[in-house]
Amino acid sequence: MSTSLETLSVGTASAGVCEISLARPKLLNRFDNQAQVELAAVLEDLAKDESVRAIVLGSTGKAFSAGGDFALMQAAHDDADARRETVDAGLKLLRSFSELPQPIIAAVQGPAIGLGATVALMCDIVVAARSAKLADTHVKVGLVAGDGGCLVWPQAAGMLRARRHLLTGDALDAATAYQFGMVTDLVDEPDDALPCAREIARRIAGLAPLAVQGTKRALNHVTSLRAAEVVELAFELEEHTLMSDDLLEGIAAFKEDRAANFVGR
Repeated sequence: MSTSLETLSVGTASAGVCEISLARPKLLNRFDNQAQVELAAVLEDLAKDESVRAIVLGSTGKAFSAGGDFALMQAAHDDADARRETVDAGLKLLRSFSELPQPIIAAVQGPAIGLGATVALMCDIVVAARSAKLADTHVKVGLVAGDGGCLVWPQAAGMLRARRHLLTGDALDAATAYQFGMVTDLVDEPDDALPCAREIARRIAGLAPLAVQGTKRALNHVTSLRAAEVVELAFELEEHTLMSDDLLEGIAAFKEDRAANFVGR
């Protein structure tokens, strides 16, 4: 495992369980290219480790992840190479989840926004505190929900509810997300999320690995088929909106706490 990680930490596997933690609380654990690349690399390494039977993905601070990084969006708007790098990092991250043989449990102690919500929903099990929320706010800043939202939200919530929230950017509180099937285990307090995820991971790690991983392989196949239908197009459309004037307006409006004036170009 790499020892030069800057955006997350990885614990030593114990009793078949390995724990990953998003580790930039001052930045609300946002996902820039570095964070995407590091998480993808860690998952690819763990996929090869037969001593790991289950993985917990937690976070530090008040937010699970605030999602994308405005500086990254600005750079992608201005430079074709930066856009390509951003898209490639996003595709690699999604692939690392869809090809992971071990079950992965998300411990969502706080808001999971944009790509943060996608990462949580790419996990096999989602534990969330009642005070947490999930949202994909791409459209609110002028972007297509291309970095996995159009894949994971319909899978988790159903197509109609996915359309409702991807097309508005409206947030879901964890209790409603639980009712929709997007959260599998609801806990009362933020500090309860990680212990609950760890307990589920321990139970899975004690089961027959051939049975567990064979089951997950079949489930991954379903996700891969859905991904082949939508992911390439969604990223292509998001890349187009990364070049738009509306993106710059959306970022400016968010920073200035005002309504955006989108013009469609």
